[in-house]
Amino acid sequence: MSVTITWAVIAGLGLGLGLLVVVSSLPVMNRPRFVDRISPALRSTGVGVGLFTPTAPPLVPLGAVGRIFTPLLKAAMVRLDRFSLDVAALQRRLDQADSRNAPSEFRLQQVAMGAAGAVLGAAINLVAFVSGQFHGAVAVLSVTVLAVLGFALRDNLLSSQIRRRQRRMLSEFPTVAEMIALAVSAGESAPGAFERVSRVSRGELNVELTRVLRQTQAGTSFSHALKTMSWRVQSPPISRFLEGIIVAMERGTPLADVMRAQAQDVRDLSKRDLMETAGKKEISMLVPLVFGVLPLTVIFAVYPGLELLSIGV
Repeated sequence: MSVTITWAVIAGLGLGLGLLVVVSSLPVMNRPRFVDRISPALRSTGVGVGLFTPTAPPLVPLGAVGRIFTPLLKAAMVRLDRFSLDVAALQRRLDQADSRNAPSEFRLQQVAMGAAGAVLGAAINLVAFVSGQFHGAVAVLSVTVLAVLGFALRDNLLSSQIRRRQRRMLSEFPTVAEMIALAVSAGESAPGAFERVSRVSRGELNVELTRVLRQTQAGTSFSHALKTMSWRVQSPPISRFLEGIIVAMERGTPLADVMRAQAQDVRDLSKRDLMETAGKKEISMLVPLVFGVLPLTVIFAVYPGLELLSIGV
């Protein structure tokens, strides 16, 4: 009887999900917004600035199945926008990771991973039920814990993505700072130096420089764009570099001298980081020496003597 009830519940959930997909796919539930109707008439075809370049539509996974569930997912993202906690902080973290996901899409991914954890817990409990080792309290606890872990795993993945991107930017920063200082010393203005370096450089910092240029092309002041970049990157060395440029532009200080001093500070910082890394690696290199080479040396030195004593020579 319990197996019949289980299959009945599964069939009911499938029927309910199918009806929800059908209802959400009706034309009445998917009327185009006013912005979507007038945007094709307002979009210019001759603008070559990257800020106004239309992006490619996102690829829908799973082919036809993904297209069937797309209206339902869009409706879920709209609902999640209303319940998202601290959307500004989440948007800042997504910008730090250079993620194209909106906060609602990120929340939806968290919910999906939490649901995947709950499904995994339900599958484990189903196996335990079949084997005769099922416990109700343990089942509820395991499903809840796995759902929470799946929900938190997406946040941890975003944090690790932010850390990896910050490490890449710090590794690229000395070279980019030198190139900007060289361009300013050659007579370029600060926006011109950023534009020149963004054309010849590659990497994560190039993405941030391109964002600054797009903001200035859209009408934002260069100082405000640099402040936005500093707020978005959240890296102390890069923030100090950008603040030095802003102060020099606002107070009329010779920009070339300031840029050379900033580049020298960046070089000194890279040297300190290299020395700290070398010190950490030196300590880690002692581990195989102390626990591997040294015991083997002692064994090779003492073992012949012990053998000679054991045979009584």
